[in-house]
Amino acid sequence: METRGIEDMFDFRRFPKQAALLLLLLIYSPVGICLMLIRIFVGLHVFLISCALPEGFIRRFIVRIMCSVLGLHVRQKNPRSRDKNTKLYICNHVTEFDHNVINLLTPCNTPQLEGSTGFVCWARGFMEIHSTASQAAMKECLQRYCCTDGTAPLLLFPEEGTTNGRVGLLKFSSWPFSLTESIQPVALRVTRPLISLNTPESSWLMELFWTFFAPCTVYHVRYWLPPVSRQEGESSQEFANKVQELLAVELGLISTKMTKADKAEHIKRQRHSVPQRASSFGFLTTDDHRLAKMATQVKDVLPHVPLNVITKDLAKTNCIDTTITNLLEIKEDTQVEAAEIATSGASKGGSHSSASAPTIKPAAKSFGKTPVDRHLSFQERKEAMYNFARRRYIDKHGLDQDD
Repeated sequence: METRGIEDMFDFRRFPKQAALLLLLLIYSPVGICLMLIRIFVGLHVFLISCALPEGFIRRFIVRIMCSVLGLHVRQKNPRSRDKNTKLYICNHVTEFDHNVINLLTPCNTPQLEGSTGFVCWARGFMEIHSTASQAAMKECLQRYCCTDGTAPLLLFPEEGTTNGRVGLLKFSSWPFSLTESIQPVALRVTRPLISLNTPESSWLMELFWTFFAPCTVYHVRYWLPPVSRQEGESSQEFANKVQELLAVELGLISTKMTKADKAEHIKRQRHSVPQRASSFGFLTTDDHRLAKMATQVKDVLPHVPLNVITKDLAKTNCIDTTITNLLEIKEDTQVEAAEIATSGASKGGSHSSASAPTIKPAAKSFGKTPVDRHLSFQERKEAMYNFARRRYIDKHGLDQDD
């Protein structure tokens, strides 16, 4: 998959790029802030009611209606296609609240594989397991759970990370497919106007606030696909790849080989490139402001040197004088090389026409005949240019000569 495709799988910008949508978002912002405050208040009541009512259809129905007030609209297609005998649901992962939404449609439990434990884990609707246990111990625990009669089905997200749900699926991890011999895939699509569904480095609490701010978020369970069983001799990874391809086809997405670790590495690269992008949009850190100020001072002394060249050298040297010296040396080296090329071209001009002879002229009035003379000429001119640049810098900023 190309890099551009990988970037399209995640929304690194919270707000849209289009000017018309940004204007619409700006107009909507006061309404969104009021909605967020009201929904925070209503959300506390939804949480208390979900804790007070026993698990069952009535609780799920009431909470689902109240979630509509919070802007969370849940729809499903072909609910009768759910297999009541299935002990494991496999779903694509779009937001931090996918498991809560599907739990409104059918009773299921999602284990907390990483993150907070205790009250926060329970409040978010996760089933707590021993997070410090090894993966083998965790698999054994979940296998025993699936084999126990009367327990609600497990809901797992083998992508192990969220995407924006518009381009492709992360590669499915194989371990969930070793728990049982049969699973039921669940195809989930989520839409939201004006702002993105999630950003890679945002916390679940921040995503909750943005969910309350947005006009609405629609969770659409497009299909409860028919149960899929593992074939004889089929490995867990082959089984995972098959289910991944089925979900990708149903959702109209591509099935990628990009893993959760690849996503983390891509986010790290994006984070390192943020200062360059921020500078282009005018959002500068303290170091960027200092570097820009130094670059402006060097630009005043050497107006013919491009600003990006100055900034690049300043990032290495972090010193105005050193950068001026480096840039002067680069300029002098270029002039000497050009002069030597012109001299060598002139010496071979006997076999060529005068029209094809180079027109480059040496910088000095007289070009040395020997390498020693040329080197001395170069050093003298470099020293003179450096002194001139230094005097110009001192005069412009009102400094003393001793500085």
